[in-house]
Amino acid sequence: MSETTHTAATTRASGPGRLLVAVYALFAVAATGRSTVQILTRFEEAPLAYSLSALAAAVYIAATVALARSGHTSRRVALAACTFELVGVVAVGLFTLLVPEAFPDDTVWSLFGIGYGFVPLVLPVLGLLWLGRSHPRTPDAASSAPPSHRG
Repeated sequence: MSETTHTAATTRASGPGRLLVAVYALFAVAATGRSTVQILTRFEEAPLAYSLSALAAAVYIAATVALARSGHTSRRVALAACTFELVGVVAVGLFTLLVPEAFPDDTVWSLFGIGYGFVPLVLPVLGLLWLGRSHPRTPDAASSAPPSHRG
């Protein structure tokens, strides 16, 4: 691993990045537990809501692992997971607001994550900001080349 990549990966998993990973891990465990119980005990009551809770759990797991790991592939997975999560929270939030009868029970993303203090709405934004901040900056070849002297 190059020094730039190692530094970016270390930065991503340290300091505020470590807190971000911990919050994602907490949501992964909570959403997995909630959806598992819902699917195993009452799936027929709200199959769409409970399936979306399971999808949210899978996204939180993927984001947690990808944010905690180093490398370009993990960064891409983290970007995809955070982006998918943000789109999911907004889409499900709007859907539950506009068509509440389609959701006889809440999901993690219902009403933009209101049941979780809107953390599901804020978390992917923080994740994307953190990924942008911790992205390795490689100098352009033109700017790193020594100046040419004509004479």
